[in-house]
Amino acid sequence: MNTLDTLRTIVGTEHVLSDADAVAPYLVDWRKRYTGRAQAVVLPESTEQVSRIVTWCAQTRTPVVPQGGNTGLVGGATPDDSGRAILLSLKRMACIRAVDPANNTLTAEAGCVLVDAQQAAKQHDRLFPLSLAAEGSATIGGNLSTNAGGIQVLRYGNARELCLGLEVVLPSGEIWDGLRALRKDNTGYDLRDLFIGAEGTLGIITAACLKTFPLPRAQVTALLAVSSLSDALALLDDTQSRCGPTLTGFECFSDFCLTLVERHFAGQHSPFSERHPHYVLLELSDHESQDHATAMAEDLITSAIETGWVRTAVVAQSLAQARSLWSLRELISEAQTQEGRNIKHDIAVPISSIARFVEESDVLLQQRFPGVRMVVFGHLGDGNLHYNVSPPVGTDAARFLEQQPAIYATVHDQAHAFGGSISAEHGIGQLKRVENARYKSEVELQLMRTLKQALDPLGIMNPGKMI
Repeated sequence: MNTLDTLRTIVGTEHVLSDADAVAPYLVDWRKRYTGRAQAVVLPESTEQVSRIVTWCAQTRTPVVPQGGNTGLVGGATPDDSGRAILLSLKRMACIRAVDPANNTLTAEAGCVLVDAQQAAKQHDRLFPLSLAAEGSATIGGNLSTNAGGIQVLRYGNARELCLGLEVVLPSGEIWDGLRALRKDNTGYDLRDLFIGAEGTLGIITAACLKTFPLPRAQVTALLAVSSLSDALALLDDTQSRCGPTLTGFECFSDFCLTLVERHFAGQHSPFSERHPHYVLLELSDHESQDHATAMAEDLITSAIETGWVRTAVVAQSLAQARSLWSLRELISEAQTQEGRNIKHDIAVPISSIARFVEESDVLLQQRFPGVRMVVFGHLGDGNLHYNVSPPVGTDAARFLEQQPAIYATVHDQAHAFGGSISAEHGIGQLKRVENARYKSEVELQLMRTLKQALDPLGIMNPGKMI
């Protein structure tokens, strides 16, 4: 029996893809920077099937690359070009297994699309707060494997903070059932956190027990124009002092980001009559009333304008207006893609250092790469910036991308100098594996290698990623 016949006996003939056209979409990453090869794409429908596939991979020393929605930005779900690997797609494992409103939990399989988990919670008057631009295609397993962040980290935390328990198929093929819906469980090492953020290099997440929250009674969305990132940070501090946990979103983007959105998306435009250097998109979620939330926002904005931190502001008067304001932020990445090839960064620095980091890094980049255009936006409230670099106008894209290693080194050295990280929420994957080793201590790297060797001694789990 050949390789594919063995896999067909596990998942069924129609769920083992080997035809070149059928396989092709799975082998290219979302940004089309990496193209790999695989023996086949296998689509299991249950944890038991995943276990049998991985057991066979361990017996035959076959690499296995897990994939969710294939929306990653660092090549973490793309196989190498050896053609030896099995690409294991979890898209058929998309069930919501349970919703427990009284316990504020939701249990979903790894292939469940993020927006479906949000809707399942909402049907029970609960909020699952993980939210990001790719939520219509990104999956729960992928979100956990990269410890995704998104726009509400400030209030609810990263994917790690939203996960109570996991079900994982280990590199041996054994199943670890850690789907505990407990907020307190002090009975040993925290195995759950080993697999969150590990990008499938230690095991394959097949299901997760996730936290939900009561739906807020009211939300207020406002777009505020500011003169500088320093003013935006002062506004953030004041907003947190005034609003506490009511503050659920605090996003910032430059005027150039807004210009790109307006240029590439018809109907999208600034609500202001004048241009401003930066904008803050602020969201309050209140459990009291709409009047209370609106009054809180208006008092905050009035004070900020009087203090000089805010030039002007607009408060959404309807759900449609709120969505329109959010679209100005959420379309930035796609607008930059429409503008042309670019070099993305997903860095984090201490919140207090953001303004100085951007100011100094902007100068360095212009000195070393004259004419580059900075597309700076991100989750200001948690210190995560997408500090992206677009080429000078008229520059050949291929020539510009040849400078990627040098641009990476400039930005990542700066982030490291500020006590920051070269990856806040996108992961390491293939893209940043070598870069990551430059900034980790030997002690830290050896600890990671020790964990990898202990759990995956055959080295079959998503090889070539992270370490």
